[in-house]
Amino acid sequence: MIGMAREQRLAQIFVEVADSLVEDFDVIDLLHRLSARCVELLDVSAAGILLADAHGELQIIAASDEHTRLLELFALQHDQGPCVECYRSGAQRTNIDLTRPETTVGWPNFTARARETGYVATHAIPLRLRSRVVGALNLFQTTPHRLGDDDIALAQALADVATITILQQRTLEQSHVENSQLEAALTSRILIEQVKGVLAERWNTSVDRAFEVFRSYARARRLRLSDLADRIISGGFDTSAIPAPPPEPPEDDRG
Repeated sequence: MIGMAREQRLAQIFVEVADSLVEDFDVIDLLHRLSARCVELLDVSAAGILLADAHGELQIIAASDEHTRLLELFALQHDQGPCVECYRSGAQRTNIDLTRPETTVGWPNFTARARETGYVATHAIPLRLRSRVVGALNLFQTTPHRLGDDDIALAQALADVATITILQQRTLEQSHVENSQLEAALTSRILIEQVKGVLAERWNTSVDRAFEVFRSYARARRLRLSDLADRIISGGFDTSAIPAPPPEPPEDDRG
């Protein structure tokens, strides 16, 4: 996406985010959309947002897609990877060539998994507001082109939007409120992961497809993903009310 078209799309995205920041908005759904917009605007293959938990370890909160191998790759970064360094230092780590052993010697497990998944370059952008860092935005590429300064600046802008989305500006100076918001977001992600497994087993489908159907059902009824997930896990919602997805074609029949 280049030139005026990208500028217009970027303006639309910031309006979309602003319109979403109403009282009691669905932070998980909004962060998923922001991850997808990173892929759309930055010519990268995948994006994910990781938040630090109460112990300072990064946990995946949202991703541009829910493919299991990608989520596993994000999950590896709770103890090693460019996002960990980015979070701890508050500095960007960009245009990391995953094919050069000398540049990734400190992250052997992460680098090996990333290359197995098909990625050749990665970037880590801090989620920060002033001196406060709450996580990182991770970008992956399957092609080796470099992101230029303008793209990196745009990635940081999107990360900043994600930060404000998470913290909510009116509570930025209330650390106890901030911590409870972060913990609530991480807890919601755990509930959603559990629901993905429940629905995938019920429908005999992939967890990726189960999440797509679950998310579509919630959005169509203006339900927060975390609230619906909590009702399902607690037994307060009958999952038979969610229409099952059509059977997936055999692997050999897929494009």
